[in-house]
Amino acid sequence: MRSAVAAAKKGARTNPGRIRLWKSNVPLWVMFLPVLIYFILFKYLPMGGIVIAFKDYHFREGIWNSPWAGFKHFEMLWSSPDFMKVLRNTIVISVVGFAIGFPFPILLAVLLNEIRKRWYKKIVQTLIYLPHFLSMVIVTGIVITVFSSGGAVNELAQTLLGRDEPIPFLYKIPTWLGVYFGSGVWQEAGFSAIIYLAALSSVDPSLYEAAAMDGAPKWKQIWHITLPGIRSTIVVMFILQMGKLIDVGFDKVYMLSNPAVSQISDVISTYVYRVGLQGGQFSFTAAVGLFESVIGLVLVLGANAMARKFDQGLF
Repeated sequence: MRSAVAAAKKGARTNPGRIRLWKSNVPLWVMFLPVLIYFILFKYLPMGGIVIAFKDYHFREGIWNSPWAGFKHFEMLWSSPDFMKVLRNTIVISVVGFAIGFPFPILLAVLLNEIRKRWYKKIVQTLIYLPHFLSMVIVTGIVITVFSSGGAVNELAQTLLGRDEPIPFLYKIPTWLGVYFGSGVWQEAGFSAIIYLAALSSVDPSLYEAAAMDGAPKWKQIWHITLPGIRSTIVVMFILQMGKLIDVGFDKVYMLSNPAVSQISDVISTYVYRVGLQGGQFSFTAAVGLFESVIGLVLVLGANAMARKFDQGLF
């Protein structure tokens, strides 16, 4: 009985404190409200459309009145030779792009961190951040213009190397992949390096001074001080990137692709557009999208489980 009375008194004392805490955080809740509404309207409510993957969807009957089809569309997915080719292309482009694009911002941030002249550092940062803020249409337009048959690269090659015929950068699979991955690094590496630069600002400068006094060269300082100092940030970014590993995207690969490289440029996103929107097979492409989302979830959980073994898990 006494314990119950004591608990009631304790609750009475803490409730006013909680009310004051809520009131003091009202501006933060008001700022968070638009974000919450956005995620509910555009992220969570559309999840109800997943049911299309298990139905034979028709416009006239709507989502809920369309007949159930069970796992028919998933069986079609695995028996489709076109989808297996598309899945292979997606995995190849995703894995190679991840292997090239993930470490590059880390290297860029480390190099920027070593620049001592502030004016030069600001100029370099501005130049490498700028492509991220350009529209994908503008970026692909620049890439096509530069690497086309009459573009700047071919003009330079003809001038310096004396070539009579232009190099078909966008019409050969090896060169197309090089242009695709290179333009991706050019567009995103600078902006991604901001996160690592912010993490590097928390590294104690006295560690570098002590290492320099001990005679450690610059590369050893980077290996033993800089990289361990941003290890947790690298792990978090790695986990987040794993969720998008199989998501190549649509805009860039669609605008850069052409029939000459369709054997490698046809990925899940372009396949969904061609079969789903243009072909009207909404249920089948919904199954494809659900499969892609489940794979992304598994990759995130797997990467986080690996990181937790080193006490670096995100959740």
